[in-house]
Amino acid sequence: MNLHKILQNIFIITLLAAISLGAWSYFNRPVYVPDWPETIFGFSYSPFHHKQNPIDGLPSDEQIRADLEMLATYTDHIRIYSSSNGMDHVVAIANDLGLTVTLGIWISQDIEKNINEIDSALNILHHYRNIQTVLVGNETLYRKDISARQLTHYIDEVRSMTNVPVSTAEPWDIWMKNPQLATHVDLIAAHVLPFWEKKIQIGHAIDYVLERSRDLRQQFGNKPILLAEVGWPSHGRAKNGDDSSRIMQAIYLRSLVNTLNTKGYKYFVIEAFDQPWKANDEGDVGAYWGVFDIDRNNKFPLYGPVIKIPQWRPLAIASVILAIFAMTILLIDSSGLNRRGRFFLACLAFLFASFLVFIAYDYSQQYLTVFEWIMGILLVLGSTGVFIVLFTEAHEWAEAVWIPERRRTFKPVIDQLACRPKVSIHVPCYNEPPHMLKQTLDALAALDYPDFEVLVIDNNTKDEGIWKPIEEHCHLLGNRFRFFHVSPLEGYKAGALNYTLDQTADDAKIIAIIDSDYCVDRNWLKHLAPHFENPNIAIVQTPQDYRDHDESLFKKLCYAEYKGFFHIGMITRNDRDAIIQHGTMTMIRSTVMKELRWAQWCITEDAELGLRIFGKGLSAAYVSDSYGKGLMPDRFIDFKKQRFRWAYGAMQILKKHAKNLFLGTDTQLTRGQRYHFIAGWLPWIADGLNLFFTTGALIWSGAMLIAPERFMAPALVFATPPLLLFFFKMTKILFLYRKRINVQMTTAIGAAVAGLSLSHTIAKAVIYGLLTNHMPFYRTPKKHRKNSLIDATIEAREELFFLLLLISTIIAIAHTRSVNSWDDKAWLLMLSVQSLSYMAALFMAWISSSAENNAMNLFNLIKTTPGDTSTANDK
Repeated sequence: MNLHKILQNIFIITLLAAISLGAWSYFNRPVYVPDWPETIFGFSYSPFHHKQNPIDGLPSDEQIRADLEMLATYTDHIRIYSSSNGMDHVVAIANDLGLTVTLGIWISQDIEKNINEIDSALNILHHYRNIQTVLVGNETLYRKDISARQLTHYIDEVRSMTNVPVSTAEPWDIWMKNPQLATHVDLIAAHVLPFWEKKIQIGHAIDYVLERSRDLRQQFGNKPILLAEVGWPSHGRAKNGDDSSRIMQAIYLRSLVNTLNTKGYKYFVIEAFDQPWKANDEGDVGAYWGVFDIDRNNKFPLYGPVIKIPQWRPLAIASVILAIFAMTILLIDSSGLNRRGRFFLACLAFLFASFLVFIAYDYSQQYLTVFEWIMGILLVLGSTGVFIVLFTEAHEWAEAVWIPERRRTFKPVIDQLACRPKVSIHVPCYNEPPHMLKQTLDALAALDYPDFEVLVIDNNTKDEGIWKPIEEHCHLLGNRFRFFHVSPLEGYKAGALNYTLDQTADDAKIIAIIDSDYCVDRNWLKHLAPHFENPNIAIVQTPQDYRDHDESLFKKLCYAEYKGFFHIGMITRNDRDAIIQHGTMTMIRSTVMKELRWAQWCITEDAELGLRIFGKGLSAAYVSDSYGKGLMPDRFIDFKKQRFRWAYGAMQILKKHAKNLFLGTDTQLTRGQRYHFIAGWLPWIADGLNLFFTTGALIWSGAMLIAPERFMAPALVFATPPLLLFFFKMTKILFLYRKRINVQMTTAIGAAVAGLSLSHTIAKAVIYGLLTNHMPFYRTPKKHRKNSLIDATIEAREELFFLLLLISTIIAIAHTRSVNSWDDKAWLLMLSVQSLSYMAALFMAWISSSAENNAMNLFNLIKTTPGDTSTANDK
């Protein structure tokens, strides 16, 4: 990289670092609100510390005393919610410290426990004189534990036994709906918590509290009003709840308590200390209502300005360092990228780094169980994996668009005086339609090349009526054509090619491989064989191409999907001499071929051979012109099986050559070659992991439906990474197809649909490939009969199953839950996006059936343009 580009990179990094730091600063600018007053009316107090809860008993007296001594510096009053299970200790210590207590009597459906609660409360009232008020029940009617009549019975019973004012605590609207309660109480103890109300934003929350207080005064004018709970959570999510954060809690509470003090209200801030155990009953937001955290530290400053993320400076620096690290990796060996390409990658690096740092910070602010720690670690690992895939996709995007000149360009050699050594063309076949294979052989016979032979190897075809006509046709074509029928023959296609290799003429310098359905251009050998004059070139490869793409809508979409790899991916890979060798339209130096031979353990023997050739320090030449056209699968099931074989074989290669690829040991593979082989398969691995994610999402969604109060939609950060990856990949496909292949948008969309339809198949192949070592080779049949619509649906039954599960889950959640929060909306969007690949698979299956011609006429989705089909055959 020259000095000019180094200086450009430094400028880009400096600019984006400044923008990143500025963004962190902007979103964390100070907010000025009134200071916390010298004293407030009161705190709701639950004394539990880490891993403590009401069932397991109270903390020690020392812990309670430390809590109350701390609270005594802010208030003279506390509210507790129960009178039993040792809560008399709280009252006793509060009495010693001069704190008055609003005593709660917990009323539930359990009559025996209710009696014990009342007896405990009366005992406390008998022994201590610091009880200011007694509240019989807390949101008992709201929970529908007992009837209003039963509740008033308990209230009347307690009132008859004490001179202390008695009431019950309910949300304000429950009081308004049950005005008869007022005749049984000495005051109105109402909870006014805008966070739980629908569509009450924090900016209007204080006015909302005052308005509800006025409503209560108007309804119960002769009764004192106690705002028994006012507050705002600092974290978590809840049904119908507004967003929660520490800065919102700080702004709301500091403003509210000053307002209530000024207006002379009596109130209890819920609550003094965070109580993680409440998450079991109230959702995760229940743990975060405290002014102080579980360790008794301030959650927000009580004086001076408040900041959304007080630690934003080290986080911002960490995000910049992470972005520079990511950008450095992305720009390794990317000297050909122009300024726009490097700026594009740098922007993504900074955006993703900031997002990842924020996810880690936000998750760390929670009280985490062991399960949640595991989920958090998986979230960070999953997000990191998503971003790695995004970076590799972005890198290909940048190199496809923003490299002005390709590093390694190979063109057809037109020079008539160029060296043209002898070529041995191998045509493996198994159970192929004779008419189709004869077309392939006729095209080979018409080659304009001085010295070549054609070896046709039929392995294991049982029906003589299929292979005998080919043998006879080879005899008709002359001495250059030799036919071999071998049965039994092990090793599938690789075994057949190895057999043919042993029959190759001794003076053949080049081995060429043609699939049985390919009709080659007559100039194929003449234009490409001269590249072997370079002694380091061991492979010459041209794209796979197809001549039947206009037969149906199904094949149009398949054809569009294939083009992305051969006219985008292979172009960028060729720059680093890292193409994927595919088993047709390929030419290999015979000395190399005879030394390495085809790997019979691998069902993608062509790609595996190419990797071993690169590992020897040899090179490949990729000529992007088309010199042969084959036939595509006729049915979706065959399209899937072909891709299954490719993905499964990739995993076989990845496992077998892991040390070579990941560690670079015992190989001459360059860093760029290793990168492309790993990065090229990462999206497939991501599909495999996504299958687990989809399954987990369905299980979690089922829990949301079965136990809606316990299970909420996962936090937004869980849905964001897969959504980012999906939309980024779709944008990349649509952009690159328009920019690099010069096709209409409908063709680009068709390619995306066809690619999506294979996601489930690739996912299965990756999982099987990583867990098993061998599967039978599957030949892609050509000229196969069309399926009926029912048969095609059956062949896509797995995708249909997942599609129905996802759609029914989406509908059920939308109809049974209030979808108000961003988390809910993002979760439904994520489920909808997950369903698209299964929907695409079903669509592809249907249009590949016998009804596809009607679909073709009805939809006519894709219009072919000159950029779609121009090849060497058209010249």
